[in-house]
Amino acid sequence: MRNFIIYESAGEHELFVQKQLREMAPPNAGKTRKTVFIDDSRTYQEIDGFGASFTDSAAYLIHQVLEPDKRAELMVRLFDPQDGIGLSVLRNPMGASDYARDFYSYDDMPPGEADPELKRFSIRHDEADIVPLLKEALKLNPDIKLIGSPWSPPGWMKTSGSMIGGRLIKKYFPVYAEYFVRYIQAYAAHGLDIYAVTPQNEALYSPGHYPGMLMPPGEQAEFIKHHLRPAFDRNRIGTKILCYDHNWDRPNYPRTVLKRAHDEVDGVAWHWYGGRPSVQSKIAEEFPDKETHFTEGSGGEWIPPFEPAFSNVMRMGIEILRNHSKSFVLWNMALDEHNGPFVPGFGKSTCRGVVKVDQRTKALTYTLDYYALAHFSKCIRPGAKRIESASYPRSIRSVACRNKDGSIAVVLFNDSKSAVGTDLVLGGETVAGFAMKPKSAVTVLMRN
Repeated sequence: MRNFIIYESAGEHELFVQKQLREMAPPNAGKTRKTVFIDDSRTYQEIDGFGASFTDSAAYLIHQVLEPDKRAELMVRLFDPQDGIGLSVLRNPMGASDYARDFYSYDDMPPGEADPELKRFSIRHDEADIVPLLKEALKLNPDIKLIGSPWSPPGWMKTSGSMIGGRLIKKYFPVYAEYFVRYIQAYAAHGLDIYAVTPQNEALYSPGHYPGMLMPPGEQAEFIKHHLRPAFDRNRIGTKILCYDHNWDRPNYPRTVLKRAHDEVDGVAWHWYGGRPSVQSKIAEEFPDKETHFTEGSGGEWIPPFEPAFSNVMRMGIEILRNHSKSFVLWNMALDEHNGPFVPGFGKSTCRGVVKVDQRTKALTYTLDYYALAHFSKCIRPGAKRIESASYPRSIRSVACRNKDGSIAVVLFNDSKSAVGTDLVLGGETVAGFAMKPKSAVTVLMRN
């Protein structure tokens, strides 16, 4: 006999309610019931986990604006696997991103000056808010993996002379590789191991109002192959290198990097702002020895009503995992009542954080992204293996994983406009059944 726990989200005021399943195998109810078949003999990728980013803005709000008791509550609810949702992948900017209170890198210099020996390198900025929060998160969940991604090198390394725009000057390729080494070593000195890095966030987009840099695929391949990987090897650094870190709609970019620097690249990082998640599978099939990661997806005011926004995160999360990703990482862990803070000159922000921290009242609000992530992270634990699941009709989206303890987690989303009864079939036997409201999510954890 299996034991079951079900987690249900059926609307804005009924999020993530835990229930015990009492009916193990209810009778079919004719045309009103749909079936999800689980085959745990067919396995796919190992899961690293789920999470978001401690941007400068998010870390400041959580570490400095929240009252200590609220901060402690939030950290438990974010990272504790038992009393919270057990987030386990954090992808953090290396220096300022768009969501920072000011422009900064780890080696800023006055205009016209350079520091090719990196004598002024320092992560002092991160030590104020980001590093303490990462240490606290690791205490709550030792399985957390950290990913570092730069929005821009220091301005003196670039053709623009600024953290805005430009490209990496060729003579600074080896210096920039050493910059990554120093970053990894500085974090290690705090007991924080960097699991993976990407050479450049969104390398095909150069914004005119926040940090960014163009890095064409040929340049990225050259940087990784001849500079970054050799620098890691010289310093005995085992941090993985993920290429691309951009949208699904330009698969030729990672394809080019993997062909030119195949042995030096560990995998591909993807974002959801263009294209479809099925592209992940195409690249994974071409390069089966490389990992697939999803490192950024933000929700925001462009999908304003609750239901479409929640549905988007659930739909995308399921499809991202079904297309071989080892991770599913959203964007800002926290934003304020104005969807900020953001760098000077940014304009109006429309992004949404996993939580909202009101700077005026210090109120803490858990957004729909928290509850959507919970459906995945609470029951699919690090080291789980994705297993086969098939839904009939396809309007019931599903992804299933077998955890290291043998339990099976199934995430379901009713992407139709009608309520349906849903049966789970495992090994040819109907093992559970329940009702799903339209646009609702259900996560089932089955233990032997």
